Amino acid sequence: MANQTQDGHRTNGNVAIEEPENPLHRLTSEQIEEIGRQFDELHEQVKADLGDRDARYIRSMIALQRRLALIGRLELIASRWRIPWAVGAATLGLAKIFENMEIGHNVMHGQWDWMNDPVINSRAWDWDTASTAEAWRHSHNYIHHTFTNIIGKDRDLGYEIMRIDPQQNWNPVYVLQPIYNILLSFLFEWGVAVHDLDFVAIRAGEKDMKQVRKELKGIAGKARTQITKDYIAWPLISGIAMTLIELGLITLKARANGGERNPAVRATRTLRRFRRKQRGRREVLRQLVERRSFQEPFRRTLTADVAANIIRNVWSYAIIFCGHFPDQTYTFTEGEVKDETRGGWYVRQLTGAANIDGGPLFHVMSGNLGYQVEHHLFPDMPSTRYGEIAPKVREICERYDLPYNTGPFSKQLGMVQRTILRLAFPGGKSRPKPGPYHGPLVRGSGEHSPSGVPAVS
Repeated sequence: MANQTQDGHRTNGNVAIEEPENPLHRLTSEQIEEIGRQFDELHEQVKADLGDRDARYIRSMIALQRRLALIGRLELIASRWRIPWAVGAATLGLAKIFENMEIGHNVMHGQWDWMNDPVINSRAWDWDTASTAEAWRHSHNYIHHTFTNIIGKDRDLGYEIMRIDPQQNWNPVYVLQPIYNILLSFLFEWGVAVHDLDFVAIRAGEKDMKQVRKELKGIAGKARTQITKDYIAWPLISGIAMTLIELGLITLKARANGGERNPAVRATRTLRRFRRKQRGRREVLRQLVERRSFQEPFRRTLTADVAANIIRNVWSYAIIFCGHFPDQTYTFTEGEVKDETRGGWYVRQLTGAANIDGGPLFHVMSGNLGYQVEHHLFPDMPSTRYGEIAPKVREICERYDLPYNTGPFSKQLGMVQRTILRLAFPGGKSRPKPGPYHGPLVRGSGEHSPSGVPAVS
């Protein structure tokens, strides 16, 4: 853990760390208070403007996601052939991305609680992933969004297994982090599932074992549900459905041939006559076994489900890591935030997150976490409003010479991977940070002018 000396310099053990000046340090208390007031005002303006168009959006998004999931499942019935397998896996992967990113993540943040919907609310919603809703709300909504980027407090800072900031003490196990970083990207939902267990607290004896057992039971229950659904139930459905389809095709072919001369005809007729003749039954079964009518759809649907989950996991990993660990983000010691005000909390969120530039489709697929800065400022604001308020957030940044961290997806992801590789070894130094933002207020087609929301005074 990093420490802070009386003169404000940071150290890692006995080694002084050269840190770029944090914008928080050069703001006066009056400026910080005014920034807090303006961001509070912006939040209340949007809250007062929420209405039918917002409710229609989330309901239409849920309907779209469910249609995509159904289409993907129908495609996978024919997954014994390569093209339906690939199309079905991709369709299902997209459905899972929408469900996790734009729907599940944001609903469980309470962004839609104002609707008073019995289902679309943070307490009732459960998502299609291995993590329990209760554990995620604690580790993410509370721990991460309260103690964002505070070293020693925010367990999302490297997820307890990686060194992603030079202020973190080096441990020999970090030499392996380039390897388990790749594994984490493929198994991201399972990493999130166990994250709230807090292994550091367990090893230190600071966590009650009764609570640990309760959480493990919840994880096991959710894991059983996910495994049964994706790797047993849906492959079974595909296998049974394709078997029935091919049985029907055998019957139609037999009828087309129209006589007792074809063994298949005799077989299907025998089945229709209450299976009174063993020879017919054996003939039909032989054809179904030879065609692998059940085996192939079962096996290929299972592998397609694995592929869809990997697609969702890698995408979620990339978006979340790009929003938190690029070079531009600042970290904080506990001493720096000891007497933090509401305005100081806003500045910490602003400088501790990074955006990803992109268009409308990209932002929907990322759960609008391409606007990670806006999300950290207002985690309970409907994600569709982030594009509207982004120009106003940039305007406040310009007014107070604050940075606004953003960049292309490839650049952000590249910086994250470079950091993970470099900090696997001892040492390392902080990368250059961006200066005050003086760019365009509207950056791309993914943003649009506010509707009915007055300008910030």
